[in-house]
Amino acid sequence: MTDSSLRTTGLPAGRPALERCISVPVADFPWGREPLLSTGLGFGDLFGLDAVDELLTRRGLRTPFLRLAKGGEVIDPRRYTSSGGAGAEISDQIDDERVTRLFLDGATIVLQALHRTWPPLVDFGQQLTSDLGHPVQINAYVTPPQNQGFSAHYDVHDVFVLQVAGEKRWRIHAPVLAAPLRDQPWSSRASSVAARASEEPVIDTVLRPGDALYLPRGWLHSASSLGETSVHLTVGVHPVTRHTLVEVLAGLAAEEPSLRESLPLGFDPTDPSLLAGAVDALSSWLRTVDANAVADRLRKRTWTQGRSEPVSPLAQERVVSALAADTPVRLRGHLHHTVDYADSVVLRLPDRTLTLPAVTAAALKTILSGAVVRAGELPDLDADDGLVLIRRLLREALVVPA
Repeated sequence: MTDSSLRTTGLPAGRPALERCISVPVADFPWGREPLLSTGLGFGDLFGLDAVDELLTRRGLRTPFLRLAKGGEVIDPRRYTSSGGAGAEISDQIDDERVTRLFLDGATIVLQALHRTWPPLVDFGQQLTSDLGHPVQINAYVTPPQNQGFSAHYDVHDVFVLQVAGEKRWRIHAPVLAAPLRDQPWSSRASSVAARASEEPVIDTVLRPGDALYLPRGWLHSASSLGETSVHLTVGVHPVTRHTLVEVLAGLAAEEPSLRESLPLGFDPTDPSLLAGAVDALSSWLRTVDANAVADRLRKRTWTQGRSEPVSPLAQERVVSALAADTPVRLRGHLHHTVDYADSVVLRLPDRTLTLPAVTAAALKTILSGAVVRAGELPDLDADDGLVLIRRLLREALVVPA
């Protein structure tokens, strides 16, 4: 028996992060189809002006965690980085004085990968990934008054724009290429993008603090701040597409000897009959592909793009050292896994596989349910065996202190 799941613990039912970003029921959310404007939601607990200043001055950020842009062009990082000084002679640390001068001169600050560096957004990003089933990244765009950071363009991922401070005017135009892939950036269609951006926009609106805008990939957008500094979060959603499945299948095809055979000597690449034969061979192979093998490769590919709940090494060590039969622990949040219960228990994680004795099956099911557990209360195990299991799961970062 196999139990495949992405578990979360200590969080409300439903899709709480997604529900924060939209003003319609989740069932009515136009995922991948069209933009959605939502107002009056509120994101002040996630980020703000003080957070920007703290990240720029007290967190020792390095490139590429920050970019600056002006007039649609990215500024050379050497203009706003320097050595960190005594004991931190790293040459690409953010220099707050240089950033200040460039910002006052009209540059937009882009704080990148906040889903890794700012605690409220670490939690929010993990939950949104769980809600959507697709990996996310979170950047912040800080634009000085009456300025525009980037000209009209489209992204190759879906976007939630969450306005947290100031006001920004957004102009949205229909795609020049529907649902673009990662290797189909807007710069390869710059003339078409410029022409479309000169037309009347589909949406022309001002986002105020607490407003949100969802944009499927491919929709053109540009934004300019109004009378004060504007800060918005851009939540990029990297969708798993049907083309992703094609890429996974290509990897499996490389293991098929008949598909690795060379075409005949002197073959004519314009000969339709030769190509038809190759297509027939590929079609025949596709009918034999094991869906489980495809799923396994897809899991490995997508699971590694997200993160589970952060683990505190020192807290884990303290719990391991003082572990007792009544010590409460719980499953680590947002942990991707599958588990097979047979002659032994096989637990597959994003980067490794654990094999446990069959006798631990009932105990592991209890742990994976997300309940708070104690070694002395696990089913089918006495207290000593429960301690052995919990200690191993703590070392493997599967469970954390409750």
